[in-house]
Amino acid sequence: MTRSSYPSQLPIVDLSAADRDPQARRLLHAQLHSAAHDVGFFQLIGHGVTAAETRALTSAMHAFFALPEADRLALDNINSPHFRGYTRIGDERTAGARDWRDQLDIGAERPARTPAPWEAPYWWLEGPNQWPEALPELRTAALHWIERLSGVADRLLHELLASIGASEDFYDDIFGPRAHPHLKLVRYPGSSGEGDDQGVGAHKDYGFLTLLLQDHVGGLQVQREDGNFHDVPPLPGAFVVNLGELLEVATNGYLIATNHRVVSPPGATERYSVPFFYNPRLDARITPLAFPYAETAPGVTADPANPLFAEYGRNELKGKLRAHPLTTARHHADLLLHPEAQPALSS
Repeated sequence: MTRSSYPSQLPIVDLSAADRDPQARRLLHAQLHSAAHDVGFFQLIGHGVTAAETRALTSAMHAFFALPEADRLALDNINSPHFRGYTRIGDERTAGARDWRDQLDIGAERPARTPAPWEAPYWWLEGPNQWPEALPELRTAALHWIERLSGVADRLLHELLASIGASEDFYDDIFGPRAHPHLKLVRYPGSSGEGDDQGVGAHKDYGFLTLLLQDHVGGLQVQREDGNFHDVPPLPGAFVVNLGELLEVATNGYLIATNHRVVSPPGATERYSVPFFYNPRLDARITPLAFPYAETAPGVTADPANPLFAEYGRNELKGKLRAHPLTTARHHADLLLHPEAQPALSS
């Protein structure tokens, strides 16, 4: 298939079909199977998240990015050993290059955790969020969004596993109350004006599923089978869903985690997006999935620059240390200087 012959839109999957008659659910499973096995990306409709819920979050997000810079920097990610808070434009890295965006990282609201010397260092990833005092509605909307989308992602994962003939509750025990969801509120401010257009560089996501709310501007691109990156046109009311590295690990490569990136919008055009990452417990080890197509699985992607780990916490910590060099240097330089002294990170 040539670049020009690819469909202009990703596969569209209607999750509400799971509640209709058996024939509708079978069609849903066929669509999910094909999208997850062949592309690793699709657009999700019929998810039940209302326009009012979406407006509450996006209004609070726009209000946050409209705050004076000093108010945003009061929540600087560099203050948090748990990688929570605000990252200014250009301070995050993907594949070693700066990303031209700023963002607020939010997770499950939990007490600060400092791992003991004998504990896995990925427990640093648990901790409190940083919230702007001037916008209490942001905390309310963001934590509601995490809870709401965790429910959507849980339902979607069940249907996805069923679509490939696996037990739909196979991974239930690694989620639950100690799951590690992650939400980003992201603004792309337009072109850097320095000849590059990396809003965020090409990457794969760490966990199981990502549900992305994007605005009308566009800029998301997905790498397809031809090796090229193809635009993902915004679809109002839909979430762009992609599979994370752990589903690739779980299925030995039968389901794929796909590279994707964001190209900065032109000029001073701003783009806003809200990716939600559905992740299991940090200490979850991903048992290989039993399913009828396992014998045809091609194996996990071999990329020496991005090894995939079956232990979720290790997979996420790997990414955080790379993406946030300033926070890493302040709080976790020992993890970079003496990796051999961290036996808990071994596979």
